Amino acid sequence: MIPTLTRINELARKAKAGGLTEMEQAEQIRLRQEYLQTFRGSVNDILLNATIYDPNGDDVTPDKLKQEQASRQNP
Repeated sequence: MIPTLTRINELARKAKAGGLTEMEQAEQIRLRQEYLQTFRGSVNDILLNATIYDPNGDDVTPDKLKQEQASRQNP
């Protein structure tokens, strides 16, 4: 993913400096979508492994999240 992010930054700098060709614009859009998909997947994985506790130490994880966690454990 680091090479993807590096290339996204290169294209952004080039766009600010003088503009991009149509092929570079298409590449930039594709890379951004790929990066966002990867980022969102990571956030979902983190949330699916989370348990939420209130200050009293009681589990207050939303039922919807618990159901999704259970469905991922028992496919």
